[in-house]
Amino acid sequence: MELDIFSFDLALRYPFAISRHTYQSIRCSIVELREGRHSGYGEATTNPYYQVTEENLNSSFEEARNFLRDYRFSDPVTLWSDIYTVLSGNTFAQSALDCAAHDLFYKMKGESFMSQWRISYEKYPFTSYTLGIGTIDALKNKIKDLPWPVYKLKVSGVNDAEIVEELHKISKALIRIDANCSWKVDVSEKIANDLARWNVEFIEQPFNAKEVQESRLLKKNTSLPIIADESCRKIEDIMKCKDSFDGINIKLSKCGGLTPAFHMLKMAREAGLSIMIGCMTESTVGISAAAQLLPFVDYADLDGPLLLSEDVASGLTYKNGSLIPGKGHGLGFNFEGRKFIQSLPD
Repeated sequence: MELDIFSFDLALRYPFAISRHTYQSIRCSIVELREGRHSGYGEATTNPYYQVTEENLNSSFEEARNFLRDYRFSDPVTLWSDIYTVLSGNTFAQSALDCAAHDLFYKMKGESFMSQWRISYEKYPFTSYTLGIGTIDALKNKIKDLPWPVYKLKVSGVNDAEIVEELHKISKALIRIDANCSWKVDVSEKIANDLARWNVEFIEQPFNAKEVQESRLLKKNTSLPIIADESCRKIEDIMKCKDSFDGINIKLSKCGGLTPAFHMLKMAREAGLSIMIGCMTESTVGISAAAQLLPFVDYADLDGPLLLSEDVASGLTYKNGSLIPGKGHGLGFNFEGRKFIQSLPD
C-alpha cells in the first residue's frame, strides 16, 4: 500500500473560542491510502488539549508509511489491529488511517459504507451548530446568520444562564451547553438549575476530565442530562462514566477511528448510556467518516464544514438541521484538496 499526506490550514468563518483557546484556523492533515487504482482518505486535526501537533502527526504517518509499503490490505478492521502498535498511541493519526481504510475498502467493493444500513437521512438526529464563546451581540449575529433547530453553545462558567436567556429572545431552538471542563464544582448545581429554566437539552463535560465523581453528584442534583466528552476518550472509559454521566460523546479522533467507535456504540448501549457522535473542527473528509455512525446515535454534533470558510472536499450537505451524507462510493465524499496544496515529499 502507498500513503500520502496533505497538510492544510483550514480558515474559519468566524474566530472560534472555547474555554481553553481561541482559533482563527485549524491545521489538519489528510492521508491518502492507495491500493492499485483506488484511494481512500482520512483526516486528523491538531489539538492542543490532546497534545496533537502537526509534527507528531507526521511522525506517526511516516511510521505508518514505512509499515504499509509491504502490507497486504484485506479489510479495515485487520489493518487497525495490525498497525496499532506502530502509531504509539496517537489516536488522531490512527483515526485518519482507519477512516481512509474504510473509504478505500468500500470504494474497492464499488459500494458506499452508508448504503448497508438502508435508513433515510430524515430519521437521523439533527446535528447541532456550534456557537463559540463570544459577546451576546456576536452570538445573536451568528444565530441570525444561520437559523438552526439546535445549537451547541460553548460556555465558561460565567453568566452561562444569562447568555442562554438572551439568546432565547431571538431563537426558540434547542441549546446544548458545552462547558469544556470549565465549571467550578461549588457553583455548578446553581448554573445547571438556572439553565434548566430555558430550552436546554443537556450539559456536556462540565468539569475536568478526572472529576468523574463530581459529575456524578451534579447528575444526581439536576434535571438536565450530563454528557461526557473529555472524560470518555476510549472504550475503557465507558464503564468509568457509567454512573456519573447520562451519555457519552464519541469522537473518532479520540478513540482511534470507526473500528473502535462501533465497539464503543455497543458497550455504551449495554451500559444504558445515550450517545452523541461528535467531531473536532474538521473538513468534509473527517465529518463524512463520523456521519457513518448517524443511524446509531441519539445526538449529533457534526458541523465542521459549516464552521469553515473553505472546504477541501465535497459530498455531504446540510438541510434544516439535518446532515445528508454523500452518496458516492466509500464514505461518500470527494477529496478536492490537491488544488490547494501539494503532497508532502517522501
